[in-house]
Amino acid sequence: MSSAELAEGVSTTALMIAATRAIESHRPDGLVRDEYAEHFVRRARSSVAMPTRIEDVDGGDAHPVWGRVGAYCALRTRVFDDAVRAASSPQVVLLGAGLDTRALRLDLPETARVFEIDRADVLAFKLAVLDAVGATARVRCDRLVADLADAWDVALLDAGFSVAQPTTWIAEGVLPYLPPPVEMRVLGLVDRLSAPGSHIGYEVVPGQESAEFRDHELYAGTGDAIGSHLPSLLDDKARPDSAGVLRAAGWEITERPVADYTVRYGRGPDPSVDDPIQLARWGFGQKKSRSS
Repeated sequence: MSSAELAEGVSTTALMIAATRAIESHRPDGLVRDEYAEHFVRRARSSVAMPTRIEDVDGGDAHPVWGRVGAYCALRTRVFDDAVRAASSPQVVLLGAGLDTRALRLDLPETARVFEIDRADVLAFKLAVLDAVGATARVRCDRLVADLADAWDVALLDAGFSVAQPTTWIAEGVLPYLPPPVEMRVLGLVDRLSAPGSHIGYEVVPGQESAEFRDHELYAGTGDAIGSHLPSLLDDKARPDSAGVLRAAGWEITERPVADYTVRYGRGPDPSVDDPIQLARWGFGQKKSRSS
C-alpha cells in the first residue's frame, strides 16, 4: 500500500472528517483552523473526490453530508479542542486519532506529551503527508500503531505513558464504531490508566442501531459523497451506558446533546431539524478518585 492510500471502511471517515475541517477552515467565521486538513484530502487516493471548500459543494450548506453532517463534525472538533485546552493535562491520548492534528493545531504547553493511537495505514498516510509539507509539532507526539480491540494499553505504556500523571483522553468519533464489549474494555482501560484529575471527552449515539437511524435519508448520499455508507460502518448492537460505567469508577461525567453546543457556540447543525444528529451526545468529565 502506498503512503498516499487509505484502506476502505472506517479510514474513509478519517478522510471525511479532515474534509469537514478543511471546509470549516476556509469559512471566515469558522470554528476550526486546520492548515493541514486540505493536504490530507488532496493527497489521498480516495475512490471519490472530497471537497475542501463549501463553495465546491452542490447545494452548499444545504448538502446533507457536507452541509449538515459537516456542521456537526466541525462543531464537534471545536468542542473537543476546547476540552483539551481547558484540561491542560501533561498527557493527551487520542484514541482512534485518525487524521486529527491537535498536536500541531493547539497551543499546548511545551511540556505536554501527545499519544495518538490508530491503525497502521492511517498513521503511515498521516505521517507521510505531514512530512511532505514540513509540519512539526511544538510538543512531543508519539504515534502508536494499535487496534482498540487489542492490547493498545501495552503499546501506550511501552511508549512511556505515565499512570502517575493526569491525562486527557479523547474518544472523538470512535465509540460508535466499536462493539459494546470493546467499548466497555476501552473505558475500563482508560479508567485503570488514569490518575485522579484526569479528563475524558467522548461521543456516543444512543439508538444508532435502530432501523430509523440507519435508513434515514440524511445518510442516503454518503456512499457518493465519501465512498462508504456511513451508518453501515457503525456498530449495530444496542449501546452500553458509557457514562454509567465511568461514574461507577469515580468519574464525574456530564453528557449533553449536540443541540446544546449549537446554542452555546452559535454554529452547528440546526437543532430544529429532526434527524439522527439529534441523538448524538458528547460526554466530558474528570476522574475524582482512584478505582479499587
